[in-house]
Amino acid sequence: MLVIPRPGVNRDSLLGSLRSVRNDVSNLRGGGGPRTAYGHLLDYLDWASGAVRMLSNQISSADLERLVLTRGYERLLSGIGYMAGSQTQVQRVVNGLVSTELDQRVAAFDEAISALEKQISRWSRLGDFIVPDSSFYIEHKDKVEQADFALLVGGRGTAIHILVPIVVVDELDRLKETRDKMVRWRAGYTLAVMDRVFRNTTSPARLRAEDFSALDTGGIPRGEITIELLFDPPGHVRLPINDDEIIDRSLAIKPLADREITLLTYDTGQSMRARQAGLRVQKLSKPIGEVPAKA
Repeated sequence: MLVIPRPGVNRDSLLGSLRSVRNDVSNLRGGGGPRTAYGHLLDYLDWASGAVRMLSNQISSADLERLVLTRGYERLLSGIGYMAGSQTQVQRVVNGLVSTELDQRVAAFDEAISALEKQISRWSRLGDFIVPDSSFYIEHKDKVEQADFALLVGGRGTAIHILVPIVVVDELDRLKETRDKMVRWRAGYTLAVMDRVFRNTTSPARLRAEDFSALDTGGIPRGEITIELLFDPPGHVRLPINDDEIIDRSLAIKPLADREITLLTYDTGQSMRARQAGLRVQKLSKPIGEVPAKA
């Protein structure tokens, strides 16, 4: 289970917080001397309150519910008024419920920590991270395999990592059915490239190797270009407007990548919304041409 840092949260700080909360619940599970089942319950609820205080400003409410504020937590919290009985059977049941929840919390935090560590390693690659939206793939003068992405974002021979939210793939699929022949062809071509690149993997893949041949003539070399699909996380509900969804998925990657993410778009409205949301934007344009003649 991957937890997504809130905007502005440092990924390493979040990892440290997750480890701290995990250690606390593990120690609680391990015991610490004789205590009543009710005391065990109160210690667990106290841990949950502390975990919420530490994590609520670092991860989403949905992640907090999966890690801490679970259905098990709700059951134990709602039963606090009648779980104080001293009968042996009551003690055994309460201890069993609390122990089960503690075991599950340790496992959940272990999974979240492992997933975040893998993501930090995955997003620590060198280079500029860019998210071209659908308009780029359709309207840019160069096709995706030939485009000089480093030049577009102001780099000089830097490595480029292209991020493709799956909603962009869905948009391109729909554009294959449009009446405009050129739009239909560019959408189909781009999807064919992605299908070839990701045919045997869903991991980051190389789109174009680095090229130093330009140095022979005093030119600027081209860095490696890699490309990666961003699938919707489990349980994710897309925003109603695809442009907003693209911005949302880009913002989710920003704290994990620990760098700026640049959106490439030809759409004015998309560029305005992305800047407002805190993304770096490269708004591209094509020549307007002459004023149309009057009919």
